[in-house]
Amino acid sequence: MQPDLALSQQEQAQRNRGRRTLLVLAAIFFVPLAISFALYYGSAWRPAERTNKGELLSPVVSLPTVALRANDGSSISSDTLLAGKWSVVYIGDGACDTDCRSALVMLRQTRLTLANEMSRVQRLFLATSDCCANDYLAAEHAGLVTVDAQQAEGQILLQAFPAESRAHALYIVDPLGNLMMRHDARENPKDLQADLKKLLKLSHVG
Repeated sequence: MQPDLALSQQEQAQRNRGRRTLLVLAAIFFVPLAISFALYYGSAWRPAERTNKGELLSPVVSLPTVALRANDGSSISSDTLLAGKWSVVYIGDGACDTDCRSALVMLRQTRLTLANEMSRVQRLFLATSDCCANDYLAAEHAGLVTVDAQQAEGQILLQAFPAESRAHALYIVDPLGNLMMRHDARENPKDLQADLKKLLKLSHVG
């Protein structure tokens, strides 16, 4: 065999080995990511008996970008508010009746069980009217983000949440602003805890 030909074949073999190595590395990284994405967002791969505890919204709802008014009167964009963290959202009258208070307590206590991971999850209260029971919220729910959603822009955001399922609902929104799951605040709080833990484990953002 001619030296030049042998060298060319050796170089080609090295290139092939390099490509195979890249493919293996890509598979190691992307396959688990694709599987985790499909488990929560896909439908083709989703098994009949799902492991999530809450109601998975399919398809997920990309929440609109609107200017919101915080409880302190300041303005904040919804995409800024939702970006970079997992959000659990409660929607209700700002006066916060007994059902509202029970839901917020359940959410507060569940978040605390996440321990070192709880900083990745924020609590968000969208007040539909009578905003807000400030003394109660400040005393009992430090860190709760309260938004006055009575204005026109707030109503646009509220319309993205299914009206028929808002009662007693705690909605999970991902760090990209996608509404993707609903929990009933009257149910076992361990269900919400389990889903949040799983999402935080699978998530590469937030």
